[in-house]
Amino acid sequence: MIRKPLLAACVAGLLAFTAACGSGDGGGNESGETALTYLVFETPSLDAKFWDDSITAASAQVPGVKINKIVAPSTDRDGYAKQLQQSGQFPDLLQSITPSNFVGAGLLKPYDKTWIDANFLLPSANSLKGEVYIPPTNSQIVPQVYYNKKLFADAGISAAPKNWAEFLDACAKLKAKDINPIELGGADPFAASMPLVGIVSADILGKNKNWLQDRYADKVKFADADVVTAVGKYRTLVSNGYFDKGALGVKYSDSITRFTSGKSAMYPMGSWFLGSVPKDTADDFGSFPWPTDDGSVVVPFVGGGSMAISAKAKNTELAEKFGQAWSLNPANLKALIETDGAFPMLKGKKLEDYGVTVTQVFKDSYAYVGQDNNKVSAIGWATNDDALPPGLNDAFYAAAQALFTKDDVAGEMKKLDDAWKTAAQ
Repeated sequence: MIRKPLLAACVAGLLAFTAACGSGDGGGNESGETALTYLVFETPSLDAKFWDDSITAASAQVPGVKINKIVAPSTDRDGYAKQLQQSGQFPDLLQSITPSNFVGAGLLKPYDKTWIDANFLLPSANSLKGEVYIPPTNSQIVPQVYYNKKLFADAGISAAPKNWAEFLDACAKLKAKDINPIELGGADPFAASMPLVGIVSADILGKNKNWLQDRYADKVKFADADVVTAVGKYRTLVSNGYFDKGALGVKYSDSITRFTSGKSAMYPMGSWFLGSVPKDTADDFGSFPWPTDDGSVVVPFVGGGSMAISAKAKNTELAEKFGQAWSLNPANLKALIETDGAFPMLKGKKLEDYGVTVTQVFKDSYAYVGQDNNKVSAIGWATNDDALPPGLNDAFYAAAQALFTKDDVAGEMKKLDDAWKTAAQ
């Protein structure tokens, strides 16, 4: 469960509680139970019933705890958690936040490492300085390129592109047939950035997995020639007309509909898109990694997870037990696999063990997780030590939108360096 403010259609609304929450300090109640507040978010897939059922199941394994659910007014959990923290109501448990935005202030408690090592395939997938603040229950690839097999055939394309030259050739053939090559939900900043995430992750991090750590050490910059050259590929796609001219006005939710209904041939997006593939036409879709110049496979990989624990919770032991119970519940992962395109990462389980019904394109995409390939942190999406400094995600999104309309790649990369300097101080 990785998606952030960015992801799906959000559920706007007011602060909601399943029970009276007070100040969120995790105090007790008349029954002698310890009341803990739990910040969640809702989407059409992860609705109120999902959260209520998952809370009930985990609570049954943790005697003495009472969970009071808080529903964020949008999928921007980080922003809302900060608002609650500023008002003295920081939740005891927080679902799918970005730990790096809170650890520096001493707000989060790490999970027991022995438990993490015992239960997850990649125990350190989202560790920060050796500690794990969100159990790595699942993973996603951000992005893959999804494609419409029928539209490819109509354009005379017999196979998915394996390198950048073949990708450009496919785009040209599609455009020549009056088929929009690439879908882009450019009105939503995170969706507008997907091609840029793919390019930088593949061309820069694919050659230097430590690039983000080197950036923290000021050894490399966004304005360096290799990054400017790589990002120039995005301008090539725009200049050649491989996106719809009105792409910056297309909402993320509409971009899904446009792609699945055959308005565009390709769609770079995080693997949560797999939950939106229509079951009746699923065989029409395939996927491939973002293409590199030499055809080498680079997988922009993100370790996801469940909930973080407040270091200031009244009873951190009970909070951790609840987090552990919730994280290992197969029913929770079943919902995330089927509706959110999450790739499960629990030890000792195969996909079929979750009782899920998934498409072939899901299985093909999930295969990259288990393969021995070049996995790198998807820039802007990592929740581990490769996470961008606070505020840099917004700057990255802004650069992607700006580069849709102007050629100044070097200037936009310099802006990112300037934003980094400010954020990292």
